[in-house]
Amino acid sequence: MTHSLDADLSSVQAQNDTLLDRVNEQITLDTFEPTEPLLKQLVEGLGDPRGIVRLRFAETLGEIGEPATPFLVDALAHHPNVVVRRAAAKTLTIIADPAAVPPLVRAFLNDEDTVVRGSSAGALARTGEAAVPALLEILGSPKHPEDIKGHAAWALAFMGSEAADHLYKALNSASLDVRCAVIGALGRVAQERSDEKACNLLVSALTDPEATIRTEAAVSLGQVTYPPAVPHLILALQDADLDVRKAAINALGKMGDDRALKPLQNALNDELEVIRVLAKRAIAQMMAQEEDWA
Repeated sequence: MTHSLDADLSSVQAQNDTLLDRVNEQITLDTFEPTEPLLKQLVEGLGDPRGIVRLRFAETLGEIGEPATPFLVDALAHHPNVVVRRAAAKTLTIIADPAAVPPLVRAFLNDEDTVVRGSSAGALARTGEAAVPALLEILGSPKHPEDIKGHAAWALAFMGSEAADHLYKALNSASLDVRCAVIGALGRVAQERSDEKACNLLVSALTDPEATIRTEAAVSLGQVTYPPAVPHLILALQDADLDVRKAAINALGKMGDDRALKPLQNALNDELEVIRVLAKRAIAQMMAQEEDWA
C-alpha cells in the first residue's frame, strides 16, 4: 500500500513539473492561452507537497495575473486543502487584483486557519487603495477581535501614501480603533513622501483627548524627521498619561534634536524610574548620533 501511495505521489509531482515547464515555455513564447481547465490545474498545483514547486506555481499564476483571480478566490473560499488556501492567498498578494478584495476580506475574517487569515491580510495590504474601505470598516466594527483589528491596522500602515486620501478622511471617525490605526498609518505616509500634511496631523494628535491617540502620534513622529514636531514632543513630556510620556521620550531620542537635550536631562530626576531609564537611554542615543556625525 505504501509503495502504491509513493508511486501515486511521484506521478502527481511529475505531472506538476511537466505542467509548469509547458506553461512557462508558452508564456515565454507568448503563446499561452488561459483556459479554464488549465488555470484550474495550475491552482491545484498550489497543493504540491514540495515548497519550491508551490512557489513556482504561485509565480507562474502571478505572471498570468488577473485571468487567474477567479480560480484563486474560489480555491481560497472553498478548497478543502489548507495548503492550497494558504498558497492561493499568497498568490493573490502577487497579483493584487482589486476584484479579489471581497473574498479576501471573507477569508481574513472567517477562515479557520491563522496562516490563511494572515496571508489574506497581506494580500489586502498589497492590493492597496481598493481594500482601504473594507479595512476601515473592520476597524470600526465592535464585533471583530483585537488580533483581526491589529492585522487590519498593519495592512493600512503597509499601504502608506497609497491610502493617504482615505486616511485623512477617516481621522475624524467616531471609532477610536479607526483613528488609532489612521495615526499609525500616517506615520508611514510621512516617512514615504515627507508629507507635511501628515506630519502636521500627527503633531495635532499630540493634544487629542484620547491618550491612546496621543501615544500613537508620538510613536509615529519618532519615525519621521520633522523638526517642527520637537517642541510639541517636549511638551508631551509633561503629559498626564505615562504611555504618552514614554513615547515622547523615545521619539525625541530617535530624532536627535539638541533642543530636546535639556528637557530629557530634567527627566533624569523624575520620580518614576521608568521615565528616568528611558530618558537616560534617549540621551545616550542622541550622543551616539552626534558622534556619528563628528
